[in-house]
Amino acid sequence: MAASVPRFLTPDQLGPHFDDGGPLIVVDNRGIFARRTMHRQKAHLILSALYHRIAQWGDRVEVHQATSYREVLRGRDLEVINPPSYGLRKMVAELAQEASVSVLDSRGFVTSEEDFSAWVSTKKPSQLLLESFYRDVRHREGYLMVPDAQTGGVVPEGGAYNFDADNRQSPPKGQTTLGLAEPLWPEEDDIDVWVRAELDRMEASGEATFLGSDGPRVFAATREEALAALQDFLDHRLEPFGPFEDAAMPEDWSMAHSLLSVPMNLGLLDPREVIDAALERYHQGGVPLNSVEGFIRQVAGWRDWVWHLYWHLGPDYVEDSNYLGHHTALPEEFAALQPELVRSNCVKTVLQEVHDRGWSHHINRLMVLGSHALQRGIDPAALNRWFVDAFVDGTPWVMPANVVGMSQHADGGVVATKPYTSGGAYIKKMTQYCAGCPFRPDVRVGDNACPFTAGYWAFLHRHRELLRHNHRMSKPLAGLGRLADLEPLLEQEAGRQAW
Repeated sequence: MAASVPRFLTPDQLGPHFDDGGPLIVVDNRGIFARRTMHRQKAHLILSALYHRIAQWGDRVEVHQATSYREVLRGRDLEVINPPSYGLRKMVAELAQEASVSVLDSRGFVTSEEDFSAWVSTKKPSQLLLESFYRDVRHREGYLMVPDAQTGGVVPEGGAYNFDADNRQSPPKGQTTLGLAEPLWPEEDDIDVWVRAELDRMEASGEATFLGSDGPRVFAATREEALAALQDFLDHRLEPFGPFEDAAMPEDWSMAHSLLSVPMNLGLLDPREVIDAALERYHQGGVPLNSVEGFIRQVAGWRDWVWHLYWHLGPDYVEDSNYLGHHTALPEEFAALQPELVRSNCVKTVLQEVHDRGWSHHINRLMVLGSHALQRGIDPAALNRWFVDAFVDGTPWVMPANVVGMSQHADGGVVATKPYTSGGAYIKKMTQYCAGCPFRPDVRVGDNACPFTAGYWAFLHRHRELLRHNHRMSKPLAGLGRLADLEPLLEQEAGRQAW
């Protein structure tokens, strides 16, 4: 295609690996704010990142403000990097019927769509496992692989592909935080001030309604901020990341997490450069293998895995997946982000984090919010939409496998081999939320019965026929049969009004 034809970039294709130097066209699509009720800080990040990049592109970029992409792009000859959602790819196909549209391969992931298709073509449905995919990535890319003198091939460094056993430490006793320096926060500028005024105007005019609280902005919205955030993570949090990646502390919302999901999902960082930087720091010494491996598994393993599953599972995956038959409406405490209506410390604290920043780390998402929703029978499609809108790193591709598959087991075991839910004992072990909570994790029945402890057994009882075929659920179901107080527990949970 001629060099004069502009490349259309979406607001999540903002990094240098999406820009090959030619003319560009971008659309400030205000329609997305009118059509969805998203977190205020997510809307801020989208516009801030877009306009910071526009300022850097200068005269090379053609900028439009509109209520849809189609109204700007229809009839235009374009070059497009295959966009990251079914909706946008459908739009590109429609545009190609009226003009010349050249579609380049997607970017911003370690494994290409072509490589994933080749990998999955050799697998039976029962072999579609993250661990298998992750090992294939490790071999293909050489991440943490070392020569094997006996076979002439390569083996995983340290003798194992993952070090989960070393990465499940409870919060340190006697501390309310991990004791780490605060992450490097970005400094807002005139563009951020302008964005905030635009969002205020849209709210005041009724053009948009937002969730949660306004700034200050805490996630990177420029390439420079993203690189600085990466270095800050490597310098101060990569080492403790591994041991405490599954722990939670109410007074330490960021813990040792990288806070890089936002800039990676905006396309400001290429995951390959993130992994290379972590590997370089490991090889320099001072960072334990379990920490760097756990981080690489999140980026090259899980992040790529949910991206490729989004395409592999198809456009109807979210709406068609409800294996457990859950249809309870999303509670107002979630939908309107009203943590003050919640009594349990764990759910209240995590909802407060989402309200304040549009973010909470993965164990809070899976084992607090997700586990609660699973036990209470929340509709998985509604929950998925909420996660996309309420989280600053929520995208159409990142949430389905995470929420519908992993968290809600709504696909019957395609993504996760068992439901990920637990009683209060797990929360007590891995978090500090139980201290001072009006509910007790060791109580199943009574006014102070933990909603998670009682809810776990009620969930197992409700789905015992479906779950009895799952060998990983045999021990929990056997425990269910030994409960002497099952009948009053079920009656209690059927009428529970407070959690």
